[in-house]
Amino acid sequence: MAEHFLLPLEKINTHRLVAGGLVAGALLCAPFLIDAVFWGNVLPVAGGAVALLTMLLALAQMAGQWRQNGSLKSVRNLDENAPTSVLVADREGALLYANASARNTLAVKGGSVTIASVLGQVLADPSLVQMRILAQLNAKPWALERLQTRQGELRISARRMSAGLVYYRFEKGFSESSKQLHEFPTLTIGRNGVVLFMSAAVRGIFGGRIRSVQDVVIGKFPENGGPFLLRTKDGPRNYHCLIGPERGGRQEVIFIESPAPMEVNLQIFDHLPISLLQLNKAGEIVGANDAAVKLLESKNVKGKNLADFFDELGRPFAAWQSDVSTRQGSNKTEFLRLSSSRVERFVQINLSAFRSNGEDGFLAVLSDATELKSMEAQFVQSQKMQAIGQLAGGIAHDFNNLLTAMSGHCDLLLLRHGENDPEYADLDQIRQNANRAAALVGQLLAFSRKQSLQPELLDLEATLYDHTHLLNRLVGENTRLELRHAPHMRPIRADKRQFEQVIMNLVVNARDAMGGAGVIQIETETLKLTDTLERDRVRIPPGEYCSITVEDDGCGIPEDKQKRIFEPFYTSKKTGEGTGLGLSTVYGIVKQSGGFIFVDSVVGQGTRFQLLFPTEAPANQRAVVEEKSVSEAESRSDGVILLVEDEDAVRAFASRALRLKGFTVIEASCAEEALAKLNDGDMQVDVFVTDVVMPGIDGPTWVAQALKARPDTKVVFVSGYSEEKLDELRRNIPNSVFLPKPFSLTQLTSTVAQVH
Repeated sequence: MAEHFLLPLEKINTHRLVAGGLVAGALLCAPFLIDAVFWGNVLPVAGGAVALLTMLLALAQMAGQWRQNGSLKSVRNLDENAPTSVLVADREGALLYANASARNTLAVKGGSVTIASVLGQVLADPSLVQMRILAQLNAKPWALERLQTRQGELRISARRMSAGLVYYRFEKGFSESSKQLHEFPTLTIGRNGVVLFMSAAVRGIFGGRIRSVQDVVIGKFPENGGPFLLRTKDGPRNYHCLIGPERGGRQEVIFIESPAPMEVNLQIFDHLPISLLQLNKAGEIVGANDAAVKLLESKNVKGKNLADFFDELGRPFAAWQSDVSTRQGSNKTEFLRLSSSRVERFVQINLSAFRSNGEDGFLAVLSDATELKSMEAQFVQSQKMQAIGQLAGGIAHDFNNLLTAMSGHCDLLLLRHGENDPEYADLDQIRQNANRAAALVGQLLAFSRKQSLQPELLDLEATLYDHTHLLNRLVGENTRLELRHAPHMRPIRADKRQFEQVIMNLVVNARDAMGGAGVIQIETETLKLTDTLERDRVRIPPGEYCSITVEDDGCGIPEDKQKRIFEPFYTSKKTGEGTGLGLSTVYGIVKQSGGFIFVDSVVGQGTRFQLLFPTEAPANQRAVVEEKSVSEAESRSDGVILLVEDEDAVRAFASRALRLKGFTVIEASCAEEALAKLNDGDMQVDVFVTDVVMPGIDGPTWVAQALKARPDTKVVFVSGYSEEKLDELRRNIPNSVFLPKPFSLTQLTSTVAQVH
């Protein structure tokens, strides 16, 4: 190594070792000399301990220097004559070694040399780059940075060595294409538009260095290939820009002036990560760089028309050409579907005027917009789901009021007509159809995820075994249902009625897919995830899950329809055979219960649905929650009930049902009327029975006011649909329960009796 740069390695380490030994020896002898001259026999023990500790520290330092010495010798033997620049520094960045290439290429000189001072020769902010490298080394054993400098690309790789050293390798790229590229007005921008690098051509446009692109762009920064107005040293000028993909928070931007078509050779852009096409006036491709050829998935693109690669061009090319040539509008981007791709792929195209070899034409900038269109489709679908969900939630309350009145008065009639009565069958049919209508509303609320669920711990084996009897009747005699359980499965938390509906809907779909004959398999198992699982754009966190699969050997689902099977009202069945709410209901219930659902299907082989629910702790490890149960014999039926319901038919049914059970009922059609009656201090009320959603003051609001004067009064909330969940009502209103509509006579009276 050159003497003017650093001391030879042997001298560096020898000096340190000798110095450490002298310090240790001096400290070892000092206590004894002091003892002999001044103190007698007190200090020898203390001085010997201090000397021993100091000697151990010196020995530890010496050992570290020996290890560092060995590492530096190894690097020098291997990389002294390497063609790339190699540097070795400590964790603070102090330079300990530089090979011959580094001393020549990076102009490393003697003195106090650091990695930051070396980077400062080519970068404006070397300390930031050094901090990024060290941050990467804290997380992994190696680091990599690619930087754009005035001379081209600089690639810095680093890795950790023993003895706390860091090994750096500097590689510069000086390809002809990069030199030509940097002759253009090129910027490297970071986050928030901060300028990290400027080519000489850009400096000439602005007359010096700029800090941010927002300082020179007039208006909003354009899209890739789009026109914009640039504030130059000569005043505002029209430009187009080519924007490269983001890499590590940095992007390359090339400015192309656009008062008139520029004379540019497209071959210069062959190695750019931007897809570029050169078109003539007729829209035929006369040039394409490597990125464009790869994006179009065709090696022979020259001579073909741009429209040959896409399903539809969106508008005639002549109209598009006219807008670009006359600069009308804002040169809107076109999103087209690539017809030559084996998978569905969308491409974003920007067009601008262009001149090559003296001929006018157009430059097309292409970007892969598949992910963008996918996100757009998901957003549109979510808006549809939200709109239908709001519609379902809006009509559920009023519709359930009607169903409550229908089924309630039917129950009152059934009290006077026994099973032997000739009118009993007709009344029973009315009640059953009212229950079917209530189930349909429940489906609408389920897929919109606004259904009030009552989750409980479910033993899967027992639940599915009890439900199998109903499923066997549904599938028919020609379809066999096989049920397989894994041993020792933990319970899950879900609404039992809705969980059974999920399984029933999947089994019925499987039966229809097989044409009524075949084998349907239901299998459960425990799935333990140690890492996050990503599937179908869903991230499943680590943990233990219960997996439930429903598999058939039917006709299968085509791949293009698998993305839509969970949409509401979408069905592949014939008109009149399906409502399109089955799988959307399943999806809503599973998601609302905190689970996941996936589908795998092959046309002609069958379909497999997989449900994942997080498991709960075993019964012997969880606290047993005691629920209050009151039998009919023990429940009181002599109390005073304040019934508040704005729907006349529901209030009439509920009032008659409660009076039949012996309760005294005070009726009110709104919250204001109820509060007015409660102003009578002599009135004794045991239970408030109130609707949640009412005109004017809603149920929870008036109850909260009434409980200030009557804190011990029990509360029963009833509603066909409420945005407030049961847990929230219980938390805000003490001594309250929730009874969803539609409810039967027995459900109403038993709930009030238990609360009272």
